[in-house]
Amino acid sequence: MGALFDKETQEHELESTLDSVDTADRLALELAQKAGFGEDDQNSISMAVRECMVNAVAHGNKYNLRKKVLFRIEAEAGKLVVEIGDEGEGFHQEDVPDPLAAENLLKQSGRGLLLMRAFMDECEHQPRVPHGTLVRMVKRLGTEA
Repeated sequence: MGALFDKETQEHELESTLDSVDTADRLALELAQKAGFGEDDQNSISMAVRECMVNAVAHGNKYNLRKKVLFRIEAEAGKLVVEIGDEGEGFHQEDVPDPLAAENLLKQSGRGLLLMRAFMDECEHQPRVPHGTLVRMVKRLGTEA
């Protein structure tokens, strides 16, 4: 990141709707571009944010309008950090079917975590207190997916 860009953090509470997926994507792309990420990195960030937001809205909060999605994004020192948290029941990694297994190849769901890990340099999830899941993803400048 150049001398003109120091650090920026944004935090938003989004509705459990598919419109929020677009909002989070737009916010992430605006900050990524401002922070100096190129088009390929921006595409990777966009895909990961969209996958994670759909998981939070659809699987975590189950489109419950009383539940919110935390969307936090921070750019500094050559990296972009995205945190997305839902208010759902949470999940265990071992319960998620392997999307690359033969029996799952034609299924429409189950690829989100795989794609987030493929497009970002770091992707980890943890339980969110008091309930839900928090996903933290990092993309570094110059590390094309």
